[in-house]
Amino acid sequence: QVQLVESGGGSVQAGGSLSLSCAASGRIFSLNGMAWYRQGPGKQRELVALITTGGSTNYAESVKGRFTISRDNAKNTVYLQMNSLKPEDTAAYYCNLRMGSLDYWGQGTQVTVSS
Repeated sequence: QVQLVESGGGSVQAGGSLSLSCAASGRIFSLNGMAWYRQGPGKQRELVALITTGGSTNYAESVKGRFTISRDNAKNTVYLQMNSLKPEDTAAYYCNLRMGSLDYWGQGTQVTVSS
């Protein structure tokens, strides 16, 4: 059984920063991708950033230059540093672990950015 536990998030004013972390436990294969998704009010879930085991990253255009994804493979943990936050970043953020064709999700953590 694989479990993802997220922490971080909260409320911040526009221009502020927040950080998220997600720790995976259970039967974790060494080769995997970890990512952050978000779902805003009335919107579909969208990819925010992903990182491979080797450290390759990919970002949504809307967060490039503001968010940084990183991971600690020894701890099976992925992080998301969010800077220069905007009200449109307000969403529930979900951690994702992909191993082969299997996807695992965290419970979600709320990020609220006020103007």
